[in-house]
Amino acid sequence: MKQEVVPVQIRGILPANSGVALFVGNDEKVFVIQVEHNMGAIIGMALRGTPKDRPLTHDLIGHIFQGFGITVERVVITELRNSTYFARLILKQENEIGQKFVELDARPSDCLAIAAASHRPVYVTRRLFEEVEDMTEVLTRLNEQREKDGENEDDEPGDSGSEPS
Repeated sequence: MKQEVVPVQIRGILPANSGVALFVGNDEKVFVIQVEHNMGAIIGMALRGTPKDRPLTHDLIGHIFQGFGITVERVVITELRNSTYFARLILKQENEIGQKFVELDARPSDCLAIAAASHRPVYVTRRLFEEVEDMTEVLTRLNEQREKDGENEDDEPGDSGSEPS
């Protein structure tokens, strides 16, 4: 996949009626990807480095990758089709023979959880980045409201604030 990409981060997590709104973007623009409640919680835990009693599915995948010498290179959110985002998980396996790259189709929520857990970069194709609606102002207002309400950075992420960058 050779497309121009834009680096982004998860800038905020907000509970919504139909799940969780992930605010994804950079200093130029922020857009929203809706994910299930559980995925929002998992991504928030990964971003905070919250210890878990037992491995979650994304932890298990990371352990399997580690066991086979596979690393997550990056995640690329590629397109928006019929209100559904698509993403690619780019993996690298290295051994004594050489290295191999594998690109997999995956849900953006799974990709973002894996990227957050493994501290790997996330990108959006330039074409998609230009296409999505800019939600920077909405995120800014939510953060201002959170500060006004006296919430602090130690509050549960997703209550209406942003994650650390």
